[in-house]
Amino acid sequence: MSKSKTGKAIDFKLLKRVLLFARPYRKILFLVITFSILLSFLSPLRPLLINYAVDNFIILKNEEKLRFISLILVAILFLESIIHFFYIYFATWLGQHVIQDMRSKVYKHILKLRMTFFDNTPIGSLVTRTVSDIETVSDIFSQGLFVIIGELLKLIVVIFMMFYTDWRLALMSMVAIPLLLIATDWFKRNIKDAFQKVRQEVSNINTFVQEHIVGMNLVQIFNREESEFNKFKQINNDHLSANLKSVFYYSVFFPVVEILSALSIGLVIWYGGEAIISGKEVTLGELVAFILYIHMMFRPIRQLADRFNILQMGIVGSERVFKVLDTDDCILDRGKKEFQTIQGNLEYRNVHFAYKDRDWVLNKLSFKIEKGKKLALVGRTGSGKTSIINILNRFYDIQRGKILVDGINITEFSLSNLRKHIAVVQQEVHLFSSTIMENIILFDKDINEEAVINAAKEIGVHDFI
Repeated sequence: MSKSKTGKAIDFKLLKRVLLFARPYRKILFLVITFSILLSFLSPLRPLLINYAVDNFIILKNEEKLRFISLILVAILFLESIIHFFYIYFATWLGQHVIQDMRSKVYKHILKLRMTFFDNTPIGSLVTRTVSDIETVSDIFSQGLFVIIGELLKLIVVIFMMFYTDWRLALMSMVAIPLLLIATDWFKRNIKDAFQKVRQEVSNINTFVQEHIVGMNLVQIFNREESEFNKFKQINNDHLSANLKSVFYYSVFFPVVEILSALSIGLVIWYGGEAIISGKEVTLGELVAFILYIHMMFRPIRQLADRFNILQMGIVGSERVFKVLDTDDCILDRGKKEFQTIQGNLEYRNVHFAYKDRDWVLNKLSFKIEKGKKLALVGRTGSGKTSIINILNRFYDIQRGKILVDGINITEFSLSNLRKHIAVVQQEVHLFSSTIMENIILFDKDINEEAVINAAKEIGVHDFI
C-alpha cells in the first residue's frame, strides 16, 4: 500500500467518498452548514456597529445611545458564542459518527479478506489504517471542511463590508494580498507532501513495533536486541524528521501572515490617518472598523491555510483507508447449502494449490478418509501439511480439483456453516485480551458455563484454571 502519488491539492473524489458516510446523518450535516453560514455573517457585524458607535455616539458624546449599541454588541457576541458552541458540538458529533461507521465497515471488510492478504500486509500497517488514519478523517468534519466553508464565506462578507465602508481604504488593505496568496500556495504544496510522509512514517513505526513485540522471543534468542534497537532508532528518526519538516512550513508561513497583516494595518492607519487630518471623507469610526476588518480578513486566510492542511491530512488518511476497502481479495462465499447431518467422509480429488502463481505446494493431490478413520500427515517443513488443513477450511482457495465432504464440493456450503463443522487445534496458542471463559467459548453466548467446565476437565486444564 504505497502512499498517494496524486499531485492534486484536494482529491475531490476521495472527499466525495468520505461525505457519502455522512449521508445517514444528513440532518446534522445541514445543521452544521447552517451554523457555519450564520457565524460567517455575524462576525463582520461587529466592526460595522463599532464604526457607527464611534462616529455617532463616542465623538458626539451620546452616552445613552452608546450604552444601547454596546448592549447590541454584547448580544451579538453572546449569540455568536451560543451558535459556535452548537457548531463545534454537532460538527464533532458528525465526525465521530462517520469514523465509527467507517471503522466498522473497514473491520468487517478485513474479516472477509483472504489469508493471502494478511500474508503480504504488515499487521502494524493495518492497525494504523483502522485506528489512527481513520481518526484523521474525523477532522475533515470537525476542523476541516465546514471551517473552510465558513471562513471563505466570512472572507467574502468582510471584503464586501470593507468596500461598502470605503473603497479607498479597502484597496489599501489589499496591497499585501498578492504576497499572501503566493505564500499560501507555497505552504499548501509543501505541507501536503509533508503530511503524506508523516502518515507513511506513522505506519512504518507501528508496523516495526508490532512485528518486533510479537517476535520478541526470536529477537532475544538470536541476541539481536542491539541491532534491532538501531533499526528502530532509524525509523524513529525518520518519523521525527517528517514531523519537523511539517513544523518548519508552519513556522515559516504563520509569521509571514502576521507580517503581511501588520503591513496592511500600517498602510491603512497611514493613509486613513492622513485623510482624517486633511479633512477628506474618512472618519475615525471607519479607520477603527478597518483595523478590525483587516484582522478579520487575515484571520480567515490564515485559518484557511491551517484548516486546509487538516482537511488534507484527513484526505490522505481516507485514501489509505479506502485502499483497504478497495482491496478485492475476499473469499467468494456463494455457497447456499448447509450440513443437516454430517457423516464425515472426506475426499481430496486431484487438488492443485499454490500460494503464489504456479509454485505448487500441492500438485495432483488425491486421497480419501472414510468416516471414523484417522489420518496422520508426516513430512518435512513446507511440504504442505498445514496447507491441506487450510484449504479444507477455505482459508485459501485451491486452483484446481475438488475437496468433497460426504460427496459434496465444499464450495457449495456457506463458509460459516463449513467452518462450524470443522474443529482445528492450532499449533500455536493465541489468547485474546479477555477472560478464560470467553477465550474458550470465543464469545459464543450459546455455550453455557457447564459445557465449558466439562470441556476444561476433559482436556485437563480445569484444576489449573
